[in-house]
Amino acid sequence: MIEVVGFRYCRLGTADLEKTVKFAEDMIGLEVVGRENGCVYTRGDDRDHNICYFQGDPTNHTLGLELAGFDELDAAESNLSAAGLEVNRGSDAEAAARRCMGYINFRDPSGNSIDLTVRPFAAGHRYFPGRDAGIDEFSHIGLAVTNPREAEKFWSEMFNFRTSDWIGWSALMTFDAVHHRFALFPSDKPGIQHINFQVRETDDVMRSNYFLRDHQVRIQAGPGRHSLSGARFLYFYGPDNMIYEYSCGVRMVDDSWRARQFPVNDASFCAWGSKPDLSVLEDTDTAE
Repeated sequence: MIEVVGFRYCRLGTADLEKTVKFAEDMIGLEVVGRENGCVYTRGDDRDHNICYFQGDPTNHTLGLELAGFDELDAAESNLSAAGLEVNRGSDAEAAARRCMGYINFRDPSGNSIDLTVRPFAAGHRYFPGRDAGIDEFSHIGLAVTNPREAEKFWSEMFNFRTSDWIGWSALMTFDAVHHRFALFPSDKPGIQHINFQVRETDDVMRSNYFLRDHQVRIQAGPGRHSLSGARFLYFYGPDNMIYEYSCGVRMVDDSWRARQFPVNDASFCAWGSKPDLSVLEDTDTAE
């Protein structure tokens, strides 16, 4: 089993790099920490970076996860290759562009691009935001998968992810004490469906709700409270229709936690009554 020890970064192509970076700074509240070789590195916590934007196909997404060391990286490469997946070892220059000492890349059974990194860089100075949104952690993503049941099996058998809860066929999965690091979303194509930043308190969620609305940013859902994780949330659209989320108060789970099954309905998504677009959770082929 491949043991993930950290949740590190997203790499996102964008149709308009400068517009996207401005949105990241001015609307989301991220800090730009570097510009190199056409890439712009941004963050919302004290890691080296959380999101790397580059000019390119807006569907070109990569998720970066952390392994404990080079022995674990070698073993992961062997295990993934033995499972029939194509694995590529990054060059020193490619590792430098990912701000780590080494990595491999593979595509999961849905086609999602995944980097497994070793010794990703820490930052020598604290996060200083473009605006004070109250962000204190890059926390999780929504991952688009073509078959949520098979995706759940892959991440729980090949990796140390475990399911915290289900909503329909979509599993919310984690490798540590946070309720979820992945939320698996049924889709006909791979990609990162949304990106979550934790904020300090409910006041931060509400302040951003009014701030974003005042700046004509389209709200996707919320403010609300997730029935599964207990987190107070706000989802909103950025450039290229990427969805971003602020949340706070996420539930912690341990080995004694027993996953629960929720139906696909409004109450399962939000305990306060926010009306989300639940079509992203429909997967009639799998249900059959």
